[in-house]
Amino acid sequence: MNEKNYRLIDTHAHLDFDEYRDVLDELIGKAFDAGVEKIITPGVTLPNIPKIIDIIDKYDNIYGAVAAHPSETKDWKDDNYNILKEYASHKKIIAVGETGLDYYWDTTFIDKQKFAFREHLRLAEELNLPVIVHNRDAHADTIEILKEFPNVKGVMHCFSGSVEFALECIKIGYYIALGGPVTFKNAKTPKEVAAKVPLECLLLETDSPYLTPHPFRGKQNDPSKIKFTAEEIAHIKGISLVEVANTTSMNAEKLFRLF
Repeated sequence: MNEKNYRLIDTHAHLDFDEYRDVLDELIGKAFDAGVEKIITPGVTLPNIPKIIDIIDKYDNIYGAVAAHPSETKDWKDDNYNILKEYASHKKIIAVGETGLDYYWDTTFIDKQKFAFREHLRLAEELNLPVIVHNRDAHADTIEILKEFPNVKGVMHCFSGSVEFALECIKIGYYIALGGPVTFKNAKTPKEVAAKVPLECLLLETDSPYLTPHPFRGKQNDPSKIKFTAEEIAHIKGISLVEVANTTSMNAEKLFRLF
């Protein structure tokens, strides 16, 4: 039972990944003991979505999203739209994502990435769902495409841009999600974003099993460690952990309609 005087929501944790296959019960119990009330598991590949469905069916406090990660769109097929739409009919699929653009790993199929990104946004618009946006080294193209869909709102997952870019995203209706990197000693830009972005526009995430916060950096991440990100944001803003945890949780509930 959560006996904390605050509550946390991890808006991005890959619970369907193989790293957690044999420890999911323990991991979710550990997260709940740490004050985490809800966790969102985003889609990365279409073949893995049934695994996400199994997880959200089994656990009351876990929700899912559906998408093909931009790095997985090289072989995008027209029928993927309908496949994702069918998965999204599940009552606990609460978003489209993670979708977006990634120019860090491979720039040989940018046009395919852009097409698939627009298809995900079109689906979100049709279904009236928020989007979880992955953007790596593609700031200008990402926001240009988002502006083509003014009725779609969402979150900039694992935000890595400047304060100015964050404010531009907020202006068009997107929350800024911060995770483990804000706790890193030399993470100047994420700390500036945490300082300057209003708390009412922030969400928390772990991106588990990646981006483990200090002092566990280098080890496998999990949702229970989201508290360390919340504590660092509280320190940066000069406010309490309770205020950061509860306000970001209310933000997540508003965006994803987790009521």
